[in-house]
Amino acid sequence: MSRRPGTPRLLRQLNDRAALELLLASGPLTRTQLGQETGLSKVTASQLLARLEERRLVHVVGSQAGGRGPNAALYAVVPSSAYALALDIRASEVTGAIADITGQVTGEFTLDPTDTHNPVDQVSGAVMRLLSTCEVPLDHLSACTIGTPGVVDPRTGAVRFSFDLHSWLEDAFHTLRNDLGPIVRIENDVNLAARAEHAEGAGEDASDFALIWLGGGGGVGMAVVLDDRIHWGTTGGAGEIGYLPVPGAPLPGDVGLPGGYQSLSRTGERPTIAHGFQALVGAQEIVTLGESHGFTGKTVGDVLTAAAEARDAGEGFLDALAERIARGVAAVCVVLDPGLVVLGGEVAESGGDDLAQRVARATARIGPNAPQVSVGRVQSPVLRGALLSALQHAREDVFESTVE
Repeated sequence: MSRRPGTPRLLRQLNDRAALELLLASGPLTRTQLGQETGLSKVTASQLLARLEERRLVHVVGSQAGGRGPNAALYAVVPSSAYALALDIRASEVTGAIADITGQVTGEFTLDPTDTHNPVDQVSGAVMRLLSTCEVPLDHLSACTIGTPGVVDPRTGAVRFSFDLHSWLEDAFHTLRNDLGPIVRIENDVNLAARAEHAEGAGEDASDFALIWLGGGGGVGMAVVLDDRIHWGTTGGAGEIGYLPVPGAPLPGDVGLPGGYQSLSRTGERPTIAHGFQALVGAQEIVTLGESHGFTGKTVGDVLTAAAEARDAGEGFLDALAERIARGVAAVCVVLDPGLVVLGGEVAESGGDDLAQRVARATARIGPNAPQVSVGRVQSPVLRGALLSALQHAREDVFESTVE
């Protein structure tokens, strides 16, 4: 195995990176504080700060009174040294946000792509207006992450398969790549939600957990975090729980799909997975279950709200739904035993902690591994996860810029 020698250039690069990471994590620091936290001498810390200041990566933001002598200068990372852009693109809504290198969000937008016959131009135009409004030069935009419901191949970054992937997303991706360059990446939306929950939500204190996504638009997915890292699988297909065979759910052949799991049935004009776990907990299936218990609504949120407001009369529906969800949770737990399962998506948001507790009780009755079940705590978790991903790439770009 080859090793890079500890040359002065490499050591400077490592020291510069350590200083930038510390300033991003801890905020403004004096030269002395920086030296103490990194173990660098005063002379080395001074030289380091001078290099970074010359490259406009750090600047003086104030001073701190000490003992005798003049006040010490406080240094911080220059917020405008790099920016990160995030997009959550769905069939009925597109949201975007931009943040500077410190993580401060400087602008956001939301649009309805069904309002136009050309959603690609609408999304591209919204992104360019956001950059202009926030006064972000293109050469300062270091990363852009797009959240998608597709299966993203970790080897190539390509969207390999998605049963409900809107046809114009691929065109939007290529248009944004033409506009912004190769900094544009696509990641699976549920994996991004798990990243957000792990960083600052329900999974913050867990090294291992599974996030099961029950979306109001019909999508069912899962992300797996093992040893503090997202597990993608060889082809990016880890977590496609919608296809999971569970008790009570038909197999592809049972619903007359001669092409197997890749065949799709349709509800009106919308494709659906009519087999596996999603045939029990997809949005339309939950609405139908609610109707059988006397609760109606256009969305799963409407049905769950009506059942909760009905109190005792809603118990039967909520328990039946929890038991369906628990079949998938139990199947995951006997394989992974994650200890924590986080529920995300509109179903979880509407059902809240009450639904999570019902799922936990039902899971304990089904299998030997009884996990803690929680509801996700992060607002707009896919967008937030996309922003955290883009920030990571943007910061790596800044760190690499310290190489002479």
